[in-house]
Amino acid sequence: MRCVIAGGGPAGAMLALLLARSGVEVTLLEKHADFLRDFRGDTIHPSTLQVLDELGLAEEFHRIPHRKAYGLDLMTDTGIGHLADLRGLPGRYDYIAFVPQWDFLNLLTSQAARYPSFRLLMNAEAYGLIREGGTVRGLRYRDEDGEHELRADLTVAADGRGSVLRQAAGLVPKELGAPMDVVWFRMPREDTDPGETFLRVSTGQLMATINRETYWQLGYVVPKGGAERLRAAGIEELRRRVGRLLPFLGERVMQLKSFDDVSTLTVALNRLHRWYRPGFLCIGDAAHAMTPVFGVGINLAVQDAVAAANVILKEGPSAVHKVQRRRMFPTRVTQFAQQVAQKRLVKPALSGSLRLTRVPDLTRIPVVNRLARTFIGNGVRPEHVAMR
Repeated sequence: MRCVIAGGGPAGAMLALLLARSGVEVTLLEKHADFLRDFRGDTIHPSTLQVLDELGLAEEFHRIPHRKAYGLDLMTDTGIGHLADLRGLPGRYDYIAFVPQWDFLNLLTSQAARYPSFRLLMNAEAYGLIREGGTVRGLRYRDEDGEHELRADLTVAADGRGSVLRQAAGLVPKELGAPMDVVWFRMPREDTDPGETFLRVSTGQLMATINRETYWQLGYVVPKGGAERLRAAGIEELRRRVGRLLPFLGERVMQLKSFDDVSTLTVALNRLHRWYRPGFLCIGDAAHAMTPVFGVGINLAVQDAVAAANVILKEGPSAVHKVQRRRMFPTRVTQFAQQVAQKRLVKPALSGSLRLTRVPDLTRIPVVNRLARTFIGNGVRPEHVAMR
């Protein structure tokens, strides 16, 4: 069997590794020259750590510089509350590991390269599908040498939320709506700063603060379309807002020189009604775009890849419809939870209608904490690597 995968993100890289280790001839296409980009979302949850453990990669993964987070905190104007405590989660891993995504992808692809049936093509951008008799038989891609064709028994679109191959297959996602976008930037971190990653909430403002040891990765949440209005207000306005939310930064906010230091994530929440065609499958963001809420995007993508590999290796490319059957329920539940969080937290916070009269500590309610840590840590229907 031959498989070609477009997209070297977590879904594509994990699927390529799982297939290659079982002897499948697999080619992975990545349109960039390397993985060294600011991905912003670098959370590896316990469900993914368990997959790495099953692959014998846990020790090597943990040699990568990382930071462990054992819970999810909320900082308000009056103090810090706790939304979830992962400690006590069944299994070997009860924490979220923050690791640069390029290191994670390099780990997966370097492991895949150990198998002779794996091939990685960098600077190779997929742009179309090869069809014969209603079945997809491969893809077309371009690189610095021109345009090429790759024939395969199965073509997988793991090329993200703007998937070109998904569009070529005539698959259109249903938009579920997201009320926000996120403005990302960095600030230097000092030893006297707070130690944990947390969500900062104030009247009319919301910010994700991620501890990267030497710097803070900050995601300032704005209403949908609000990034342009923020730009029009000037970099001084962004500095003012950040300084108000995180006063411990002090004069460090002045290191935001211009909006060249800022990138904007246009948030989307959607999913395909149908993930497949004969000879073709979408996984990860190509099948379902997730918002940054709960930081579960990488882990949903990895779970898709594991489920896809299990189905393909057991039943072959003709059974890819079973991947959707397996993964649609977790997708729906996770996106529903994100919609609830958008309605109950994000929209009220941004509109200024959210009133937190006291700092919440949900970890004191055993049933709520157990549900929260299971959902955040392992997700819905975690997948496991099938024995070869």
